[in-house]
Formats: sequence, structure tokens, C-alpha cells
Amino acid sequence: MAIGERIHFFRLRNNLTMNGLGQLLGFEKKGADVRIAQYENNSRKPKADLTKAMSEIFGVVPESLAVPDIDTYIGLIHTLFTLEDVYGLSIDTIDGTVCLRLDKSITQPGSTLWTMLDDWAAMKAQLNTGEISKEEYDRWRYNYSLNSSSVRSAKVPSQALSNELSKALKTDEQ
Repeated sequence: MAIGERIHFFRLRNNLTMNGLGQLLGFEKKGADVRIAQYENNSRKPKADLTKAMSEIFGVVPESLAVPDIDTYIGLIHTLFTLEDVYGLSIDTIDGTVCLRLDKSITQPGSTLWTMLDDWAAMKAQLNTGEISKEEYDRWRYNYSLNSSSVRSAKVPSQALSNELSKALKTDEQ
């Protein structure tokens, strides 16, 4: 989620108009809403000091507004928080294990995200039962697209089978 969408989300959560937020940030009343609209539609990106000021108005840390860097733990946790806000991802403990799950009231079974996660769970189950190798699982993950859901129950071919098919095709071409 881009910073503009986060600003919009927190502005609405705080029952602020664009003009109201702009004025709280020190913009003149006449153009305050235009400036906030530019941030919310991502045609302008607020500088760090303005992001900090917005976060103070919203009562959140600046990382909650920024596009998180998932290569850091703080960035990753704020990404998960955003997924909770947008898609209903929630955290729970089941049998002493921390688990992430989707709230069915927000992300409906059969929705695109639900289907994609279902695809992932099915492939992970195949990996866990030994039906596919880690290499096949990784190949599936790194080539996954929305179109993959139409073939989600299909087993990923082994590398050996793939090599044999390649040899056969090369032989036929010659």
C-alpha cells in the first residue's frame, strides 16, 4: 500500500477532512485540501518532517505511514499491520504456535486473495508430504501469478521430467 493510501486510511480513521488535516499541518485553508489530495493520490510524496507531523496528528509512528521496508523487522511488522487493516489478516495462537489467518468477514472465501492463499497452502502441503521437492516448490512460488490459480491442483513437474521433455523437443526439432 502506497503512502497516499495510508494517509487516506488514517485521515478517515481520525474523522478528518482533507482540509482539516491540511490546516492541522499548517497549510493555508484555501489550498489545504488540494495539498492533502496530492499526497493521497500519490502525485506528491510528503517529506520526512511532514510524514512525522502527520503521524503525530494520527497518533501513530511514522513507519505506519511509510511504505515499509520488509527487509527490517519493524518494516515487516508494519506490513503485517497494514495487511490486517486492508485484508483482515489477524494473529492468533493455536496450540502454543503463533499463526496468521484471514478474517472471513473481510476477505471472503473465493476472493482473489483467498484463492491465492489457498493455492499457496496446497503447494506447501505437497512440499510437506514429499509430493514435490523444495526446488519444485520454489519454482512454483517464484513463477506464481494470478493465472496460476486455474491450475492450482496440478502437480509441478519434476526437474527430471522437465529435462526429458526438453531433450525430446530438441530431438524433434533437429
